[in-house]
Amino acid sequence: MRRPHARNLVESNTTSQQKMDPSIKLHSRTISPRSTKFKHTKPKLAIITTLIALLSCYYLFKSKTKSFSKRYSIIIDGGSTGTRIHVLGYRIESGGKVVFDLEEGVMKVSPGLSAYAEDPEGAGGSVEELVEFGKGRVPRELWGETEVRLMATAGMRLLDSEVQDRILDVCRRVLMKSGFKFQDSWASVITGSDEGLYAWVIANHALGTLGGDPLKTTGIIELGGASAQVTFVSTDPVPPEFSRTVEFGNITYNIYSHSFLNFGQNAAFEALRESLVSGNHHPAAESLGKGISVDPCTPKGYSHVVESWKSSPGSLTEKNRFVSTLHSKGNFSKCRSAALTLLQKGKEICSYQHCQIGSIFIPKLRGKFLAMENFFYTSKVLQLPTPSFFCFTLVFFFMVCILCWRNTSESLPMMF
Repeated sequence: MRRPHARNLVESNTTSQQKMDPSIKLHSRTISPRSTKFKHTKPKLAIITTLIALLSCYYLFKSKTKSFSKRYSIIIDGGSTGTRIHVLGYRIESGGKVVFDLEEGVMKVSPGLSAYAEDPEGAGGSVEELVEFGKGRVPRELWGETEVRLMATAGMRLLDSEVQDRILDVCRRVLMKSGFKFQDSWASVITGSDEGLYAWVIANHALGTLGGDPLKTTGIIELGGASAQVTFVSTDPVPPEFSRTVEFGNITYNIYSHSFLNFGQNAAFEALRESLVSGNHHPAAESLGKGISVDPCTPKGYSHVVESWKSSPGSLTEKNRFVSTLHSKGNFSKCRSAALTLLQKGKEICSYQHCQIGSIFIPKLRGKFLAMENFFYTSKVLQLPTPSFFCFTLVFFFMVCILCWRNTSESLPMMF
């Protein structure tokens, strides 16, 4: 009489558990009467009931915490041409391994923070827009534990420190009341060396070379809007002002890292146009008379737009003067000559054994290099194949230069 009763008790608990979580299936087998004794029934019932209770608690707890097993972090990149928010989702697996999901969300607003030099309060609006985007990507319950950090780069480095502080203070107020986890020190203008180092770490982590032989790592050449970073492992002696050390596990990387301020894509174009208009004994400078100078680096028929020059600090009136006196006349060889002249500016005051760009020391390049940021965007716009060899890229740029603007825009619809 007790065995049927005991079996019904187990089935009753099983039915109850199945209602709580349909995915749980408890399998039972028939127990032979010859192998079962009355005195063993209660202990077995207790064990089975305990197991069911434990399973119930586990699955109930798991169902409640499943959505929070993922964590989030927010990075706001204050670049010269715009400000981007990167919402990163990640989880920590067994052994402490961090696995990132880089597709949570990215958003950019323009112009960059440095454009608010004369109106610091205006920077708050762009940051607020990014914060709202972040709130839409992170569950509300996790806002308070999700760190948000703002890192401003070359555009802000071009400004006076007092102006930097005023803009950052506005951004800090917005981030402090955002609901995310934030401290004032988490909003800053990072050094150019740090900017290059971060890019190097990210690139080599993605390539799987971080943690291995230093000589098998990949160097980076990052072309931003206002600056360009060159970072790589060097076996040559490097002056302390360019030397950085990264330790990863048991491996130490001795790295050269430097940021070339004013050599970003937008800033360099601005400097080039200024030198062409002013003359300054520029070998590529050519005049059409009546104060009109030739720009060999843009296709024939291209009309310069002042709006595109707002990315870096400076007088809009001055920029407008340069635009109104430039005549586009694409010429690859003259454009290349003009760019090389720009890179050599200041070389006469080089205080090192050799300087490759201006007065800045660069050790001998070695190994593979990854061309990042505006190099990547330009290759996408021009629909270059991946990967692209340097010689092929030169030929392609030559072809773009000799085309008139109308033909270029028709051939490359993505570009415009």
